Amino acid sequence: MDHGHDMPGMGGMTPSSTMNNTNSTGGGMMMHHHKMMMHMTFFWGENAEILFSGWPGARTGMYVLALIFVFVLSFLVEWLSHSRLIKPGSPHVTAGLIQTLLHTMRVGLAYLVMLAVMSFNGGVFLVAVAGHCLGFLIFGSRVFKKTPPAAKTSDLPPMSC
Repeated sequence: MDHGHDMPGMGGMTPSSTMNNTNSTGGGMMMHHHKMMMHMTFFWGENAEILFSGWPGARTGMYVLALIFVFVLSFLVEWLSHSRLIKPGSPHVTAGLIQTLLHTMRVGLAYLVMLAVMSFNGGVFLVAVAGHCLGFLIFGSRVFKKTPPAAKTSDLPPMSC
């Protein structure tokens, strides 16, 4: 029995799975062990798994695509957080349904960004922060606003941490 002594810092809790399969020729049991290493600290490099098993893999182009994807997700979270998509005077039920849809989309995208950052890849972390930063600069800060600061700037309440 493997207790994970070969993986320091995991406290004996190695992510491994054991599968029992019946051998069709001999009728006996075969044991398959599969170990998977999961980073528990930040690391640098393009060999990472982000959001999906095996994605982006070890190819540089796919890693760059994954970074762009995470950047766009975090940028969209900020856009949804500061958007004014509901017209004044809209019926309350319609406005409420649109607000609920926007909130659902914002939370779902925010969770995807969080899960991507949980890959512990330094590049993913940096592009997620950069996407939120640029999104807030464009949509949330006063830099590009033409309305006075006291005016309502979003259909949704700000996300609390």
